[in-house]
Amino acid sequence: MAKLYFKYGAMGSSKSAQALITKFNYEELDMTVWLIKPSIDTRDGADLVRSRIGLSCRAEVITPDQSIREAYISAGPHDVIIADEAQFFTPAQIDELRELVDEEDLPVLCFGLRTDFLTHFFPGAQRLMELADSLTEIKTVCACGRKATVNARIDSTGRIITQGDQVFLGGNDSYMAMCHQCWKRKISEQSSSQKG
Repeated sequence: MAKLYFKYGAMGSSKSAQALITKFNYEELDMTVWLIKPSIDTRDGADLVRSRIGLSCRAEVITPDQSIREAYISAGPHDVIIADEAQFFTPAQIDELRELVDEEDLPVLCFGLRTDFLTHFFPGAQRLMELADSLTEIKTVCACGRKATVNARIDSTGRIITQGDQVFLGGNDSYMAMCHQCWKRKISEQSSSQKG
């Protein structure tokens, strides 16, 4: 029986690498993989999924107003769907992925962030948390050694940013995975230094 999987982690937890390794593993078994990504993720090119360790692969780009179900039908039958940066899909698109699991008995593996730089759910991630059959945290660590759960947005000087749009594309130059304790402490220290 097929399942909807959500494999989530903080920035730098190798989510894209795991998505691409999973794709490779399916293809080694002569199974066809439909690799998709949301159009908002243009960091490495519109149709490219790239990991920090150098793995990359072309993917079909899905726009926010596009039906994933219709795009899947147009793409032709596949044995599995792998979605990178799934937090950027709309809740309606996540519902369509759920329908493909249920109605086509098609495994769907979604990789992405759970929360934004202020620890709020991305709408697509929230819907995945509500609908997924399997939730797996891909762990990474804070500089202090504790488990990192916060995607801290930083400026060019390393200061934590606490205001702005939910979506801001960037890599290690714009984000740092931190534990909640270090994130709160650093924000407090920044606030104290501004008052002093």
